[in-house]
Amino acid sequence: MTATIDAAALAHLQSWQGKSEATPDTATAAPVRALSATLDRDDPAPVPGTPVPPLWHWLYFLPHARQSEIGPDGHPKRGGFLPPVPLPRRMWAGGRLRWETGNPLQVGQALERLSTIRSVTHKAGRSGELLFVLVEHRFSNANGLSLTEEHDIVYRAAAQPGDPAPQPQQPPAQAAWSRTVVPDDVLLFRYSALTFNGHRIHYDRQYVTQVEGYPGLIVHGPLIATLLVDLLRRSLPGAQVAAFDFKAVRPTFDLHPFSVHGKPREDGRTIDLWAQDHEGFLTMQATATLA
Repeated sequence: MTATIDAAALAHLQSWQGKSEATPDTATAAPVRALSATLDRDDPAPVPGTPVPPLWHWLYFLPHARQSEIGPDGHPKRGGFLPPVPLPRRMWAGGRLRWETGNPLQVGQALERLSTIRSVTHKAGRSGELLFVLVEHRFSNANGLSLTEEHDIVYRAAAQPGDPAPQPQQPPAQAAWSRTVVPDDVLLFRYSALTFNGHRIHYDRQYVTQVEGYPGLIVHGPLIATLLVDLLRRSLPGAQVAAFDFKAVRPTFDLHPFSVHGKPREDGRTIDLWAQDHEGFLTMQATATLA
């Protein structure tokens, strides 16, 4: 495949490294109620002071690009805070989160997110070019830092006929907890709406199959990660998550149910979590550490 990112283009993209932006928001109650319903939870109505559950901070600091600024994939056009990567396919590859357990984000609080682009790196894989952007987010309330998140974004070349399929990975054995998820159109729509995510791969079947070359709608990586932590919360009510690391391994499509699983380690504080598709292959791998 002919490279589309040469040394000069990469140097230009890497000039975004170190760029920062600060964004304010307020942790309102309505998105918390809505995500609770979307995940089929029977939670009490959130009131001021209710802790924002782990990963539910993704309900806030949403992108609000004007309609004229939306690109062909439904995301804001390239450039601005993120570098203008020319590779067409963009995915949330994973992340690492660390909570300040003595200072949780709470409903009703005024918040600030400080985002910094830490690195822009280029690789050539079997299926073409890959470009990784690492963004650090630091979330604060009036009491100071509450959460630090490293967000991995991967950009890929367009699908080509004959591209090798990634080698599937086997999940861990002997889960202690398991739950089946049906990723229907309504679930994907509701999560897209809650996170104001216009990325067409999650709701536009014609686009995702004919333009990006996938067999079906793609289940949001953040939704799968949220379902993994939700499984932990259902299995260990009252547990406080201090850290969460996750990595997307294989795309999950809406064509079949998938499952989420968990297994505590012997130390009692470390929880292995994973998702697998209907064929039994690993799709996301994660580790949670309890406070």
